[in-house]
Amino acid sequence: MTTLPSNGKTSIVVGTDGSLSADAALRWAAREARVHNAPLEVIHAWEGVVGQVVPPDAEFERHAKAVLDAAVDRLPARERPPGTNTRLVKGHAAAALIKASEGAAMVVVGSHGHGGFVGTLLGSVSQRVATHAHCPVVIVRTAD
Repeated sequence: MTTLPSNGKTSIVVGTDGSLSADAALRWAAREARVHNAPLEVIHAWEGVVGQVVPPDAEFERHAKAVLDAAVDRLPARERPPGTNTRLVKGHAAAALIKASEGAAMVVVGSHGHGGFVGTLLGSVSQRVATHAHCPVVIVRTAD
């Protein structure tokens, strides 16, 4: 358990991309939200591809919603804190989480490790969020 900062903000924001490390971050954030009776906001950011013949944004957004819903569904209902909200954001994941950090007590992200020496490095999203967030950041690592 951690102590939420005394910045007057109570929400815990967690980013998900549907990966195992994001699922671990979501479980960690949900536990903290329950302990602190804090609202939990689960964010999934998605980007369309510009300048190529690809499906329209609506298809990307439907896929993104499915990823977000599946991530929350993998969290057992008994582990979801009251006040759990989900949000899709069109844009880069790091930018979306940094923006969300402006109104949050804490941001939680997973880190995709690669094992060995490389596994000690942070992923680009977790590194950018940790560097630029407006609140404390927790990076949840998973065993490789």
